[in-house]
Amino acid sequence: MNTEVLTQHRVIAVLTIDSVEAAVPLAHALLEGGVAAMEMTLRTPVAVEAIRVVKKEIPEMNVGAGTILTVEQVDDVIAAGADFAVAPGTNPKIIQCCAARGFPFGPGVATPSDIEVAIESDCRILKYFPAETLGGLKHLKNMATPYEHLDVRFIPLGGINTQNARLYLDEPIVAAIGGSWIASRKLIQQQNWDQIRINAKDAALIAYGGSVGKSV
Repeated sequence: MNTEVLTQHRVIAVLTIDSVEAAVPLAHALLEGGVAAMEMTLRTPVAVEAIRVVKKEIPEMNVGAGTILTVEQVDDVIAAGADFAVAPGTNPKIIQCCAARGFPFGPGVATPSDIEVAIESDCRILKYFPAETLGGLKHLKNMATPYEHLDVRFIPLGGINTQNARLYLDEPIVAAIGGSWIASRKLIQQQNWDQIRINAKDAALIAYGGSVGKSV
């Protein structure tokens, strides 16, 4: 399965959006801050349409779909123009569906058994979720050790923030990180594009070098 698109960017903004109208200004704020990859979680009725609008208006944004739970959702987000998808768990049916469609997909893993199911399905880029409550980076490193020779890499999500992001990114087994702190649901609802732009800049500085600015 081709998953290069999942690793093109070191930081992915994880988003829950309630209004299609917010999608484009949100994407612009992220890009202006230096974050060019976003995961639109399918937790609201407007998420698929938001993906469609962003890809139409801002094609340079790398737009993924999160919380993929059904095969039907895979078809929906592909039709909307999504670049990739991730899921909270490891569902062989969804992995097979994405592979058959040539669609980049990262299943979610929390245990060695999850990792082995994913490997058996030829997945090598895996979402580690929920990262911090599972035991954080220490748990990930210990869990991943038996599979390092298979070139398995991870995208941790869940509890990642400005305090621990750099620790994750410094690990060779970490391909990228995802974070909802960059553009929280509340900030999106408030249309606080300035703060989202600041948060994106902080995330980009952590991911690509430099010092973190002061948020307001």
